[in-house]
Amino acid sequence: MSVIDILIDTNIVIYAMEAHPAVKGLTLCLPAILIISEIELLRKKEISAQEIVNIRTLLEGFPVISISSNEIKEEAIWLKQKYPIKTTDAIIAATDKNLGLTFITADKGFEKIEEIDAIVIDLQRTK
Repeated sequence: MSVIDILIDTNIVIYAMEAHPAVKGLTLCLPAILIISEIELLRKKEISAQEIVNIRTLLEGFPVISISSNEIKEEAIWLKQKYPIKTTDAIIAATDKNLGLTFITADKGFEKIEEIDAIVIDLQRTK
């Protein structure tokens, strides 16, 4: 097993930035994120310069995984055909499957993807 064995979804990074109790301590285990998460976090049209600095500073602590293999592309296509999921979610699931990581998310939609090891955090139970 690699040094990195956990992949976290964009929503987990957002909840960590908000200090949500459901993800407290999760970022201490050296999880990785996908390049898609970096794009999603910085995509807002009206993002402030300070928000950009804060996000980039936070992301310096995470290994960022690029997605550039034909195998991941083909797996994402297959997952998108099999499940009613967004294209970005298919890419995330395909990358996770390809790398053999545990995926942590707050998106219940990942529960239906049998091909990945997903842990879905219930944010309601921690309020």
